[in-house]
Amino acid sequence: MISKIKTECGSQFTNKLEGMFKDVELSKEINESFKQSSQARKRLPPGIEMSVHVLTTGYWPTYPPMEVQLPHDLNIYQDIFKEFYLSKHSGRRLMWQNSLGQCVLKADYPKGKKELSVSLFQTVVLMLFNSSDRLTFQEIKDTTGIEDKELRRTLQSLACGKVRVITKDPKGRDVEDDDNFCFNADFSAPLFRIKVNAIQLKETVEENTSTTERVFQDRQYQVDAAIVRIMKTRKVLTHTLLITELFQQLKFPIKPADLKKRIESLIDREYLERDKANSQIYNYLA
Repeated sequence: MISKIKTECGSQFTNKLEGMFKDVELSKEINESFKQSSQARKRLPPGIEMSVHVLTTGYWPTYPPMEVQLPHDLNIYQDIFKEFYLSKHSGRRLMWQNSLGQCVLKADYPKGKKELSVSLFQTVVLMLFNSSDRLTFQEIKDTTGIEDKELRRTLQSLACGKVRVITKDPKGRDVEDDDNFCFNADFSAPLFRIKVNAIQLKETVEENTSTTERVFQDRQYQVDAAIVRIMKTRKVLTHTLLITELFQQLKFPIKPADLKKRIESLIDREYLERDKANSQIYNYLA
């Protein structure tokens, strides 16, 4: 599929996608090599398995870094992996994306053992209850170092959602500064492995605008590919007919002004040209 798109539209349309697939394959090799290394065999803490996806910044969506105080064993694991990776790839820099981490925790409840599929932030909070049955919001915040808004969202998902693996006192949907949280000894569920979903934050107007712009940037390659595909078939087309065909082919909403920008971009890159006799007509350049 990638080779077909590359042949049809050129390498610039598939560069990021090819990079993503390459990162996934290289990550598998890196993890396998790490597991066989002396650092992993001699120094890793027992009872923990970790798989790291090493992704190239330019190929993937960007996320703001979010700090968290990891449990001691996870911190050791990260440090040993970082030491191993940088010994093989000097000059590179690893930046941990904590907000994307996923974990499976083994939990021992009075009513049965469970496996909890949770985010890294949920994991950090839940592991505090290995040593305490009851914690205040401020104690959790001070110990984990998770940013205030993210911590409230994390605690909501654990204590106020459908799967309440901990309890909140007093009860309520919102997390307040004076709330207390307890290990839920009465927790039970029919399934052995349980997914604890995160609470989705409501976007502000500014965030919504920013998201829309990022989505369009990701989709502009699809738009460019559609324009080239249509023009390669039709050779000559008026602006109105090209816009009409694009609306028929594209499966997502888009403004005519944005389509015009992509057409201008392709003209600048010499995929198309305006007809010398009529500027409303486009010619395909083979």
